[in-house]
Amino acid sequence: MALKAKQLREQSVDELSAKEQELAEQLFALRLQKVTGQLEKPSKVSEVKRDLARVLTVLNEKRSA
Repeated sequence: MALKAKQLREQSVDELSAKEQELAEQLFALRLQKVTGQLEKPSKVSEVKRDLARVLTVLNEKRSA
């Protein structure tokens, strides 16, 4: 399920930082699977990239505010 920006804005900076780390690790694992030919859902890579971008956007909004 894709993350929603509204849900992310309700979270604290610490929670968002943890989510960022989790998504970055997940993206790394998916890229590794893609290279080795073990990736079952190629669309999962772009979904995780979009979620990571949403988290980073909200995180930057909160930090600059």
